[in-house]
Amino acid sequence: MEALTDFFMQWGYWGMLLAAFLAGSVVPIGSEVVYVLLLKAGLDPLLTTLAATAGNTLGGMTCYWIGMLGKREWIHRWLGVSEEKLDKATRFLQGRGAWMGFFAFLPYLGEAIAVALGFMRSNQPVTALSMALGKAARYSALLLAFKGVISL
Repeated sequence: MEALTDFFMQWGYWGMLLAAFLAGSVVPIGSEVVYVLLLKAGLDPLLTTLAATAGNTLGGMTCYWIGMLGKREWIHRWLGVSEEKLDKATRFLQGRGAWMGFFAFLPYLGEAIAVALGFMRSNQPVTALSMALGKAARYSALLLAFKGVISL
Protein backbone atom coordinates (compact mmCIF):
# COMPACT_ATOMS: atom_id res chain seq x y z
CA MET A 1 0.00 0.00 0.00
CA GLU A 2 2.87 2.37 0.76
CA ALA A 3 4.34 1.99 -2.74
CA LEU A 4 0.94 2.71 -4.27
CA THR A 5 0.47 5.77 -2.07
CA ASP A 6 3.95 7.00 -3.03
CA PHE A 7 3.04 6.60 -6.70
CA PHE A 8 -0.09 8.74 -6.30
CA MET A 9 1.84 11.31 -4.26
CA GLN A 10 4.45 11.74 -6.98
CA TRP A 11 1.75 12.61 -9.49
CA GLY A 12 0.16 15.32 -7.31
CA TYR A 13 -3.28 16.39 -8.48
CA TRP A 14 -3.30 13.80 -11.28
CA GLY A 15 -2.40 11.15 -8.72
CA MET A 16 -5.30 12.32 -6.56
CA LEU A 17 -7.66 12.14 -9.52
CA LEU A 18 -6.49 8.61 -10.36
CA ALA A 19 -6.62 7.38 -6.75
CA ALA A 20 -10.13 8.80 -6.34
CA PHE A 21 -11.24 7.32 -9.67
CA LEU A 22 -10.04 3.87 -8.69
CA ALA A 23 -11.58 4.17 -5.22
CA GLY A 24 -14.91 5.23 -6.72
CA SER A 25 -15.00 2.38 -9.19
CA VAL A 26 -13.94 -1.23 -8.82
CA VAL A 27 -10.64 -1.03 -6.95
CA PRO A 28 -10.89 -1.13 -3.15
CA ILE A 29 -8.36 1.53 -2.20
CA GLY A 30 -8.69 4.43 0.20
CA SER A 31 -8.37 7.71 -1.66
CA GLU A 32 -8.74 9.52 1.66
CA VAL A 33 -5.18 8.53 2.62
CA VAL A 34 -3.80 10.04 -0.59
CA TYR A 35 -5.98 13.13 -0.09
CA VAL A 36 -4.66 13.81 3.42
CA LEU A 37 -1.05 13.10 2.44
CA LEU A 38 -1.29 15.53 -0.49
CA LEU A 39 -2.72 18.18 1.81
CA LYS A 40 0.14 17.56 4.27
CA ALA A 41 2.58 17.91 1.37
CA GLY A 42 1.25 21.42 0.80
CA LEU A 43 -0.92 21.03 -2.28
CA ASP A 44 -3.73 23.54 -2.70
CA PRO A 45 -6.78 22.31 -0.74
CA LEU A 46 -9.29 23.53 -3.34
CA LEU A 47 -7.51 21.91 -6.29
CA THR A 48 -6.94 18.71 -4.32
CA THR A 49 -10.64 18.58 -3.40
CA LEU A 50 -11.65 19.24 -7.01
CA ALA A 51 -9.35 16.49 -8.29
CA ALA A 52 -10.63 14.05 -5.67
CA THR A 53 -14.26 14.90 -6.38
CA ALA A 54 -13.86 14.66 -10.15
CA GLY A 55 -11.99 11.35 -9.97
CA ASN A 56 -14.36 9.79 -7.48
CA THR A 57 -17.41 10.94 -9.46
CA LEU A 58 -16.01 9.48 -12.68
CA GLY A 59 -15.27 6.26 -10.84
CA GLY A 60 -18.81 6.17 -9.48
CA MET A 61 -20.21 6.83 -12.92
CA THR A 62 -18.35 3.79 -14.27
CA CYS A 63 -20.38 1.77 -11.76
CA TYR A 64 -23.51 3.54 -13.04
CA TRP A 65 -22.64 2.68 -16.66
CA ILE A 66 -21.97 -0.94 -15.79
CA GLY A 67 -25.37 -0.97 -14.11
CA MET A 68 -26.92 0.40 -17.30
CA LEU A 69 -25.68 -2.68 -19.12
CA GLY A 70 -28.20 -4.56 -17.02
CA LYS A 71 -26.22 -7.77 -16.67
CA ARG A 72 -26.37 -8.83 -13.03
CA GLU A 73 -23.64 -11.43 -13.50
CA TRP A 74 -21.27 -8.72 -14.81
CA ILE A 75 -22.16 -6.48 -11.89
CA HIS A 76 -21.33 -9.27 -9.47
CA ARG A 77 -18.17 -10.40 -11.29
CA TRP A 78 -16.62 -7.01 -12.18
CA LEU A 79 -17.74 -4.93 -9.23
CA GLY A 80 -18.10 -7.56 -6.55
CA VAL A 81 -21.60 -6.29 -5.73
CA SER A 82 -23.66 -9.20 -4.45
CA GLU A 83 -27.22 -9.87 -5.59
CA GLU A 84 -28.38 -9.16 -2.04
CA LYS A 85 -26.61 -5.78 -1.90
CA LEU A 86 -27.92 -4.80 -5.36
CA ASP A 87 -31.48 -5.79 -4.40
CA LYS A 88 -31.20 -3.86 -1.13
CA ALA A 89 -29.91 -0.74 -2.93
CA THR A 90 -32.62 -1.02 -5.59
CA ARG A 91 -35.37 -1.27 -2.96
CA PHE A 92 -33.86 1.72 -1.13
CA LEU A 93 -33.74 3.80 -4.33
CA GLN A 94 -37.12 2.78 -5.72
CA GLY A 95 -39.22 5.88 -6.27
CA ARG A 96 -36.58 8.27 -4.95
CA GLY A 97 -34.91 9.15 -8.24
CA ALA A 98 -31.50 10.18 -9.47
CA TRP A 99 -30.85 12.57 -6.57
CA MET A 100 -30.08 9.51 -4.45
CA GLY A 101 -26.74 9.47 -6.26
CA PHE A 102 -25.68 11.89 -3.51
CA PHE A 103 -25.28 8.87 -1.22
CA ALA A 104 -22.85 7.08 -3.57
CA PHE A 105 -20.05 8.33 -1.30
CA LEU A 106 -21.11 5.88 1.44
CA PRO A 107 -18.68 3.05 2.21
CA TYR A 108 -19.76 -0.42 1.06
CA LEU A 109 -23.17 0.72 -0.19
CA GLY A 110 -21.98 3.51 -2.50
CA GLU A 111 -21.00 1.29 -5.42
CA ALA A 112 -24.27 -0.62 -5.12
CA ILE A 113 -26.20 2.65 -5.19
CA ALA A 114 -24.40 3.77 -8.34
CA VAL A 115 -24.91 0.39 -10.01
CA ALA A 116 -28.58 0.30 -9.01
CA LEU A 117 -29.15 3.81 -10.38
CA GLY A 118 -27.67 2.69 -13.70
CA PHE A 119 -29.67 -0.51 -13.63
CA MET A 120 -32.83 1.55 -13.01
CA ARG A 121 -31.87 3.96 -15.83
CA SER A 122 -32.03 7.04 -13.61
CA ASN A 123 -31.47 10.44 -15.22
CA GLN A 124 -27.75 10.42 -16.03
CA PRO A 125 -26.94 14.16 -15.71
CA VAL A 126 -28.87 14.45 -12.43
CA THR A 127 -27.22 11.29 -11.14
CA ALA A 128 -23.75 12.63 -12.00
CA LEU A 129 -24.50 16.00 -10.39
CA SER A 130 -25.93 14.49 -7.20
CA MET A 131 -23.04 12.03 -7.02
CA ALA A 132 -20.51 14.87 -7.41
CA LEU A 133 -22.23 16.88 -4.68
CA GLY A 134 -22.09 13.94 -2.26
CA LYS A 135 -18.48 13.17 -3.01
CA ALA A 136 -17.53 16.87 -2.72
CA ALA A 137 -19.26 16.98 0.66
CA ARG A 138 -17.27 13.96 1.84
CA TYR A 139 -13.90 15.40 0.76
CA SER A 140 -14.86 18.82 2.16
CA ALA A 141 -15.66 17.24 5.53
CA LEU A 142 -12.30 15.47 5.40
CA LEU A 143 -10.62 18.80 4.61
CA LEU A 144 -12.35 20.48 7.55
CA ALA A 145 -11.25 17.62 9.82
CA PHE A 146 -7.70 17.94 8.49
CA LYS A 147 -7.74 21.67 9.24
CA GLY A 148 -9.08 20.99 12.74
CA VAL A 149 -12.38 22.72 12.19
CA ILE A 150 -14.41 19.57 12.86
CA SER A 151 -13.63 16.14 14.24
CA LEU A 152 -14.79 12.96 12.55
